Amino acid sequence: MTDYREWSSAQETTTAAVDGHDDLRVAYYEAGRENDGPPVVFLHGIPTWSFLWRDVVDAVADERRVVAPDLLGYGNSEMRDGFDRSIRAQEAMLAGLLDRLGAESVSLVGHDIGGGVALRYAAHEPEAVRELVLSNAVCYDSWPVEFVSGLGVPGTVESWEDAELNGKLDFVFEDGLYADEPNETFVEGMKAPWLSPEGRTALSRAAVATNTNHTTELDYAAITADALLLWGAEDVLQPISYAERLAADLTGDADLVALDGAYHWVVEDRPDAYRDHLRSFLVPSEGVGDE
Repeated sequence: MTDYREWSSAQETTTAAVDGHDDLRVAYYEAGRENDGPPVVFLHGIPTWSFLWRDVVDAVADERRVVAPDLLGYGNSEMRDGFDRSIRAQEAMLAGLLDRLGAESVSLVGHDIGGGVALRYAAHEPEAVRELVLSNAVCYDSWPVEFVSGLGVPGTVESWEDAELNGKLDFVFEDGLYADEPNETFVEGMKAPWLSPEGRTALSRAAVATNTNHTTELDYAAITADALLLWGAEDVLQPISYAERLAADLTGDADLVALDGAYHWVVEDRPDAYRDHLRSFLVPSEGVGDE
């Protein structure tokens, strides 16, 4: 499955209760089978959605139940105005989703602010998180980045002509890839949720909700899950120095794997290596190939 329309049609929906809103729509993709292990939940960042994981979830779905939600305000989840999109709110959404899915424990895979959500949940519910995979994740004071902060200035995104909005999103998704020739399926799919008037406002609200305090306040030593820090080594947005800091501070075993030839969109830049390392960590009976 590669087309974003196919991915959307395969999603299911539920509702989340966050900060007094008890009817916020949460779209999620689910696959795989039940076994003795907890489900693996994939958490995307800004400005992506669960479609980011389209070529990754199947790497473990033959052995583990996989769930990839759209964060609130992203993709096919609730986009209307008037609710919090911060990673603090997304943590509450995650807790509610796991409850609805009947998952008492979980393995988390997070990229960008999805990694921040995973870190918060793992710090606050350490006994509920068995494994933690972080890729170019926000942490400490590593964020927000200048481009995202600019999107949150009131009226900025809404004032752009369609061509300007397309150009800004192309800059993020085309120019942000390591390859000279961008993957058009990725670029088209990532842009799609933001191109409507509702999507423009949602993008602005998501950007302004990026709050450094929500990661600087964490006790990283409270995180006891074994961790894989699977990092695009050449990322300038979330440099690998932050992964090194995480590896030192997390209480559980933390392995840092630096993937060369990868910027921030490491899942797109090095998909085969990403899948191999992810499967080796989450389905440990199998080895991993060369990086």
